Amino acid sequence: MYRFLMAIGIAAVLIAGPAGAAAQTPKAEVAENKAKTLERLASSEGNRESASPGIITRTEVQAVDPAGKEPLDDAITCLARTIYWEAKGENAAGMEAIASVVMNRLGNEGFPDTICGVVRQGREKGECQFSWWCDGRPDDVEEEGRYAAAKEIARKALNRQLEDRTHGALYFHQRKVSPEWAGKYTRTAEVGDHLFYKPQNNKAK
Repeated sequence: MYRFLMAIGIAAVLIAGPAGAAAQTPKAEVAENKAKTLERLASSEGNRESASPGIITRTEVQAVDPAGKEPLDDAITCLARTIYWEAKGENAAGMEAIASVVMNRLGNEGFPDTICGVVRQGREKGECQFSWWCDGRPDDVEEEGRYAAAKEIARKALNRQLEDRTHGALYFHQRKVSPEWAGKYTRTAEVGDHLFYKPQNNKAK
């Protein structure tokens, strides 16, 4: 009897397993496709487009990179990992501020027109714009709950549903450091553990 029940259980897992995995895939694909279009719309070039893909839903965004271990090759993953690694110890406001900087840079003169491009910028010169991206440590997520929160904030940022607490900032640094470049820019906000800035002409230097 026990063997019979075990066989039924194994069969159920084999049947439900692929179906369960497949149920996640369409949502993730839909979210990534929407994000790609929203990313294009947010860039200076994309603003000329009129078609809207619709907003990314909560369930769709959580289906993307669920374990926090997939390669950073789509807008949602690149944005969510940046929020997570730059501000995972902060409250929602602190995490949202980091998201706003990435979105403010997107398509701005001097910055790439994709989110992954913005996040990776400078690595080829050894001058990463976001320190977590080239600090030599693993980029896999360690706290699932915080990463889920980061993905929700990334969703709102892409949907243009996020208040820009930085007031258009293109740069930021932690309170405990004093980079030389900070004196050349206008401080726009203080949120959580970070101070935010932008050039007077709103262009990267």
